[in-house]
Amino acid sequence: MSTVKKDIATGLAVHNIHEAKTHLSRLVDEVAEVGVSIIIAKAGRPMVKIVPLDAPTKGKRRGFLAGLGFTFDAAAFTAMDSEIVDLFEGKE
Repeated sequence: MSTVKKDIATGLAVHNIHEAKTHLSRLVDEVAEVGVSIIIAKAGRPMVKIVPLDAPTKGKRRGFLAGLGFTFDAAAFTAMDSEIVDLFEGKE
């Protein structure tokens, strides 16, 4: 991009809005991969700042309640299923 400037106060790269529209995908990739925020300006006036999101935590969620005292009662769950079905079908 040809007219990238640095904001004096923040030190962030400033892109004009026309360039940002033209190269939005590349800018988003840059922000996400490098983790650096950028500013988009209109007529030289800063308008918005694009910042990276925190990376989602990766890992297995299976068993995340293990050791917390939760149990699963299959018989009660099945009984509740038939009760819910009866309610939907208008039975009491």
